[in-house]
Amino acid sequence: MTFRVAQRLADLPPPATIAMAQRARALKAEGVDVISLALGEPDFPSPPEAVEAAYAAGRAGDTRYPPVDGTIALKDAVIAKFRRDNGLDYARNQILIANGGKQIIFDAFMATLDPGDEVIVPAPYWVSYPLIAQMMGAVPVPVACQETDGFRLRPDALKAVLSPRTRWLVLNFPSNPTGAVMGPDDLAAIAEILRAYPDVLVLSDEIYEHLTFGDRVHASLAAVAPDLADRILTLNGVAKAYAMTGWRVGFAGGPAPLIAAMAKVQGNATSGVCTLAQAGAVAALNGDQSRIASMRDTYARRRDQVVGALRAIPGITCANPDGAFYAYPGIAALIGRTTPGGLVIDTDVTFAQTLLEEAHVSTVPGTAFGVSPHLRLSIAASDDQLASALDRISSFVAKLR
Repeated sequence: MTFRVAQRLADLPPPATIAMAQRARALKAEGVDVISLALGEPDFPSPPEAVEAAYAAGRAGDTRYPPVDGTIALKDAVIAKFRRDNGLDYARNQILIANGGKQIIFDAFMATLDPGDEVIVPAPYWVSYPLIAQMMGAVPVPVACQETDGFRLRPDALKAVLSPRTRWLVLNFPSNPTGAVMGPDDLAAIAEILRAYPDVLVLSDEIYEHLTFGDRVHASLAAVAPDLADRILTLNGVAKAYAMTGWRVGFAGGPAPLIAAMAKVQGNATSGVCTLAQAGAVAALNGDQSRIASMRDTYARRRDQVVGALRAIPGITCANPDGAFYAYPGIAALIGRTTPGGLVIDTDVTFAQTLLEEAHVSTVPGTAFGVSPHLRLSIAASDDQLASALDRISSFVAKLR
């Protein structure tokens, strides 16, 4: 037979972050010394109390099917976390535990989107927001955030793209890929626009909330605008702040009807999250929080190292990220230049691919995030790796003509 893929997947490109990482792994398998800055994964170990709690849960026989929407212990830890860190109060029926933050997005969109609905996604955006919306038959609507504004979403730009078909607005601050942070005043201005559109839901992805630098602080939209809380889904997880990417534990707080609908989706997809991972997440959320500050200080130092080095390369610009662990340099001045081998750098995709093949540094082109010509570099790598990668990028650019 001839295999036929479902139409919802036919025009769906693979996430560029994964594609670049796969090519980097292939080169490494061939013995090439590749430095990968493509994936956003902390280079810190998971909290030891999380590892011990998961081990203890397994030894105690906590290996049965979990509740679809999460264990009571983890729900209570999440409720305490939201109250402690965000000033938000949720009941257990307003909390959903999922297989990573990405499943929270999938559950929410599957539960609410019909074909033709619109999802507003500030650009640059994390690649999965528009792709998941597209899988549901919805229409992703990017709204440009300018480098000169620190890549923050401006109220007038949002107002210009809102329509009767708008179902969701996605907010991701601190941002992947830019590191932009929206402060309380920024969010209050967005909330004022949303009050005129009562049917628009808001997905506030706050997975990088603890990673802000200098005097920048994180604010939750649901705390800034509590009158909108009945249509705000606040997403988080243990992957970034607790360096627990492989545990696959995401969570969200939101209005009970939405959470119930999302749980129905999850119950027919993956069901509940691994019991051992949930036990580890409880220990992380309830345990020593001081190591987060240490991680944040390390990322801040690396941010300064990377941004300073990038700005020193002729032809590259770089906004100073206020959070997360990415840099998003602009390479507009390098488009049109030619490599020593005669290849014309016509797009940021070509730049990223050629940088990987010739200089052996893996990045992700800005095209994947909706704003080009840029690159996304993860600073969640060792100091030595970052220094070597930046030297290679500088040498690669210097050879372009």
